[in-house]
Amino acid sequence: MCGIVGYIGNKNAVPILLRGLERLEYRGYDSAGVAVYSEKEKEIIVCKTKGRVENLETKLYDNPIKGRIGIGHTRWATHGIPSDTNAHPHFSKSGKVAVVHNGIIENYMEIREILGSKGYDFVSETDTETVAQLTEYFYNQTGDLQQAVFKTLEKVDGSYALGIICSDFPDMIVTTKKNCPLIIGLGQGENFIASDITAILQYTRNTYILEDNEVAFVSKDSIKIYDDKKEEIKKDVYVVDWSIEAAEKSGYDHFMLKEIYEQPKVVADSLNRRFKPDGTGIQLDSIKLGREELSNINKVYVVACGTAYYAGLVGKALIEKLARIPVISDVASEFRYKDPLIDENTLVIVISQSGETADTLEAMRLAKKKNSRILAVVNVVGSTIAREADDVIYTLAGPEIAVASTKAYSAQVVAMFLLSLHIALETGKMTVDQFKEIKKEMEKLPSHINKILTKAPNVKRFMEKYIGSKNVFYIGRGLDYTVCREGSLKLKEIAYLHSEPYAAGELKHGPIALIEESTLVIAVATQEHLFAKTMSNVKEVKARGAKVLIIAMEGNREIENYADDYMYIPRTHPILTPLLANIPQQLFAYYMALGLGNDVDKPRNLAKSVTVE
Repeated sequence: MCGIVGYIGNKNAVPILLRGLERLEYRGYDSAGVAVYSEKEKEIIVCKTKGRVENLETKLYDNPIKGRIGIGHTRWATHGIPSDTNAHPHFSKSGKVAVVHNGIIENYMEIREILGSKGYDFVSETDTETVAQLTEYFYNQTGDLQQAVFKTLEKVDGSYALGIICSDFPDMIVTTKKNCPLIIGLGQGENFIASDITAILQYTRNTYILEDNEVAFVSKDSIKIYDDKKEEIKKDVYVVDWSIEAAEKSGYDHFMLKEIYEQPKVVADSLNRRFKPDGTGIQLDSIKLGREELSNINKVYVVACGTAYYAGLVGKALIEKLARIPVISDVASEFRYKDPLIDENTLVIVISQSGETADTLEAMRLAKKKNSRILAVVNVVGSTIAREADDVIYTLAGPEIAVASTKAYSAQVVAMFLLSLHIALETGKMTVDQFKEIKKEMEKLPSHINKILTKAPNVKRFMEKYIGSKNVFYIGRGLDYTVCREGSLKLKEIAYLHSEPYAAGELKHGPIALIEESTLVIAVATQEHLFAKTMSNVKEVKARGAKVLIIAMEGNREIENYADDYMYIPRTHPILTPLLANIPQQLFAYYMALGLGNDVDKPRNLAKSVTVE
């Protein structure tokens, strides 16, 4: 959600800023802009526009800017409609200070009123402009940019990642963060700032990861970082261990399709390092969650948002089934406001692809205040959630660029499989022989996914048949219902179709009133002990004119008697079907979005990393 990139060095900043912004497009945005100090003009020049980065490139082609220091931004509107005026960067009154900002300044109206009474006029509707104006106000008072920034931060409330440049200091970028991700990239005779390593990975792998309330003053040859006590500190260099090629399309038409096809490798990577060498259990890196620690746990919470929440539902079902520990699942935006009944005997599992999801981060912090044990499942090493949790399971999915999650979700589900098995073994609810039986089936998952992907042309044909659907319903029971919820979300996210998931047994309690002639119903029926019950619900919707597409396990030829169309997944252990059954759903959503002419990788109104509430 929004993206920041900054450069200072000996090269022309503009091409570097534009490439960085292009690599941040996946985060979601509605406008883009850059601010560059022009040595020729001796001032900061801003170019910004509503719409895509390519619009900004066109504007810069017609009105070129050149300079060796600059900041850039992709904005996702929170305050004020998407427009050229509301796009970042934002200027101060005199034009000396330019600011880019991710996050929300909660007390911006109060600051606007105070500055307005002192003669400051505001040209945008944004909260960000107050940071530029307030920084200039304190700079005019003190004549010291460093002090002006510190004083500004004392006055603003909310969340932020900031990049600030001042025309009186054309050799410095000031950057700071609170509850929003920000890194500093380290180069030779040049340095960078970014909200995401993908923006600068082609230039450097060496980074500093800023903590909340730290302020950095970045020049081309040096970086000075101060803590919240205004004392200079030294930081360890974090070296990124994946390549720029991992963030490229590699010949695929879209990042989403590439990431769907990466899932066999992601699942294999997630499994290979997690089994003990002797095959008797799970090894979760350095996590201390053994029999002694689990003996004190009487309740588990799984907390997440969106797709990660649906992966968490798989974890809830399996921990309860295999380990017989009660689990409560909650969306983070509700959990953090309901004063949950948790204490030192509660294990709180938080799941986030980016490790920066605002609601999940605040939910985790609430749980920590109540002395709960925190286990994070994240994909990004060094992210805020990873740093603040007691223990971390990294999902090893690599960079996921498409906004709609596919491979990261699968990696999260695998993490839930492993964690559930680990807890069941440690608590004595599962024997080693039972574990080995499931392990044997888990090791087949990458080849099973490959087999499903070979049937992608069939899914494309289903798209061609059902492209006219206006309403789509997903139904299933037990673990199949969790799969339905994720499948329905994917269709909403990228195809923009009205889609609803229902527990199949609940149809008769209201939703069946929505079924009419040619309504598409996707039934997930991989849990064979529930198959007959689910088929009774299929009969109900068929009787009302629905078209039914069924997903079931190979060998279950009975579905052909009920379905208009069907997709098979390879036969596996029943607890592992949520991973496999979701792959056809991903492909169906992808092809439906493509058929409807939508931007598959950058769906409207959505952001990859949601860093505001």
